[in-house]
Amino acid sequence: MSYYGTSLFDDSNCYNVICRHFHVSSIGKLGLSEYSDGIISAGALLTYLYDTQKNGMRHITEIVPYSNGKFMILDNVARRNLELVRTMWNKEKKGSLLWVLDSCKTAMGARLLRSYIEQPLMDKKEILYRQDAVCELKDRYSDRQELIEYIAPIYDLERLIGKISYRSANPRDLIALKNSLVMLPAIKNLISAFDSQAFKDCAEKLDTLEDIYKIIDDAINEDPPIMLREGGILKEGYLAEADTLRSAGTEGKNWLAALEAEEREKTGIKGLKIKFNKVFGYYFEVTNSFKNMVPDYFERKQTLVGAERYTMPRLKELEGIILGADDKLNALEYEEFCRIRDTIGGEIARVQKTAHMIARLDVFCSLAEVAEKNGYIRPDINEKGILKIKDGRHPVVEKMIEGGLFVPNDVDLNDSEKRISIITGPNMAGKSTYMRQTALIVLMAQMGSLVPASKADICICDRIFTRVGASDDLASGQSTFMVEMNEVAGILKNATRKSLIILDEIGRGTSTYDGMAIAWAVVEYISDKRQIGAKTLFATHYHELTELEGTIDGVQNHCIAVKEQGENIVFLRKIVKGGADKSYGIQVAKLAGVPEKVLQRAKELVSQLSDSDIAKYAADATRAGFLWKGNNAKKKNAVPGGQMSLGDICGEECGIAKTDIDIDLGDDNARKVVKELYDIDPSVLTPLEALTKVYEWKKALNKD
Repeated sequence: MSYYGTSLFDDSNCYNVICRHFHVSSIGKLGLSEYSDGIISAGALLTYLYDTQKNGMRHITEIVPYSNGKFMILDNVARRNLELVRTMWNKEKKGSLLWVLDSCKTAMGARLLRSYIEQPLMDKKEILYRQDAVCELKDRYSDRQELIEYIAPIYDLERLIGKISYRSANPRDLIALKNSLVMLPAIKNLISAFDSQAFKDCAEKLDTLEDIYKIIDDAINEDPPIMLREGGILKEGYLAEADTLRSAGTEGKNWLAALEAEEREKTGIKGLKIKFNKVFGYYFEVTNSFKNMVPDYFERKQTLVGAERYTMPRLKELEGIILGADDKLNALEYEEFCRIRDTIGGEIARVQKTAHMIARLDVFCSLAEVAEKNGYIRPDINEKGILKIKDGRHPVVEKMIEGGLFVPNDVDLNDSEKRISIITGPNMAGKSTYMRQTALIVLMAQMGSLVPASKADICICDRIFTRVGASDDLASGQSTFMVEMNEVAGILKNATRKSLIILDEIGRGTSTYDGMAIAWAVVEYISDKRQIGAKTLFATHYHELTELEGTIDGVQNHCIAVKEQGENIVFLRKIVKGGADKSYGIQVAKLAGVPEKVLQRAKELVSQLSDSDIAKYAADATRAGFLWKGNNAKKKNAVPGGQMSLGDICGEECGIAKTDIDIDLGDDNARKVVKELYDIDPSVLTPLEALTKVYEWKKALNKD
């Protein structure tokens, strides 16, 4: 780990580093005048790279400010919960949205697609720009397949030009670059015939780099070595001096062969051979059986167990010529290769621009291919706050389910009477899948992709917030409920009317009353246009919240359809209007494989708890003047099916003429609660305050 002092983040230092790197006289010429914090960050980063890489960083040719107004904001919680580029638990690509959409043929395209997913657009014009390209490719199957064939052989141009910039590229990297560039003219010719503006722009900006292709093709062997100093890099005929040295090496070998034949004939030693090693160079080798035939002009060089090694003046002379030529040739080829590499390095900006065009075409092909394969449609994009999806599907889940059994669902939200949808139903029925698929469809639409639905009209959202599941954060000392509340707090503080909010089971980590009160208050706060007024999908097991429809403006109820078969249930996975009246907890436990004894005991406890609640409420009601018979409470002389009036209960104590009902008001707590109930003005109470009052009254009545 490296530590840097505060001087690294000095304003003037960072300013100067950026200006010097991009060869400008002022920051204003880069369009960065309003980004003071960004200037410090970028300048410090460049300084760090200079120090660690010991390189001019020539491949960094552009600096672009990131503007929140241009892209949808996705916090880490939303990225994790929606599993955009990796799964939540396994941290793998498979099972993520990127896994579904990525059919790219190049590494450049895969990186660009990931940035599209992580940075959905906010500009309707830019969204339609991408949609036009994807739809045209989807409709032109033959042209799309041809374009894919041209793109597939292209190597990672961005990585290759980076290696060239760092001067770490070897001859095979240049051959990979050449083999990629050979596809560019055909690609440019093909996309020039397309109609959408995106392809016209790509055709105009796509530099075929034919001059770079020619430099490599003229100079570098098709199958060069990896090592730079072993020779064999340059083609014959490219460099006259290299050809001369190469010929000297070839002729030198012929000279050695002629000398060997001559000396074998002269000495009569049939096994005489000229050999070579790196220690002794070239030498004659004579076995011991011919040792007595060695002439006087042979000079002993090395003695072995079964042979002797010799040299002679003529052999030394040839050795100097041959070995010198090889060394000179290798040095010359290395020097020429470095010159070629630096020449190409001077064209970094052109190569990067072309690489980006190829990456964009690759992404368009990938999105079109996936859309056709999976039956995606082009969504309408609006700025009116309407979010309407017909037969929407979860893009990932439908790929993971075998047999294509995914059940599609509709979404209908807007900025007025359908802002919040409260979704109830049993666990495992599909509430979370439904909500996440809605968020993913919105995100896909804003990144310019087609979407999994039969019809869709998508409004532009500035942010997507999710609160789905939670876990302990032991490292920071936070419980599950605290993590949940932190996420909720972040949503309520940062959401706007143009946001899309996904909330799943708010308030589960505390008592029933507190949890329901928090959930109620959150719905109330979000629905208030003066506070947020955002479009929201709110899944809950608090069935009491279904009462908010008709009470709070903009709230509507939906539930997951369930089919009961005796004591068993079947999840129909269909979202329908209305609220659920059962949670089916024991049935879900049975589906999960909980032992039968546990299930039976749970049923008994449910029955006991229900009876206990009835008895408790009966006792409270009796104190207030009710008579209980069985499970049905009836007031003396009450009109069948009618509702008791407050005057019937409190009589003269509340200033109302007492009826002929015999009411026992000897209980002080009961009298106090009834009096307070009569005096209270419901019109000035918020739902949360009303719940709190009910809780206080209940607590007071239970003291006895």
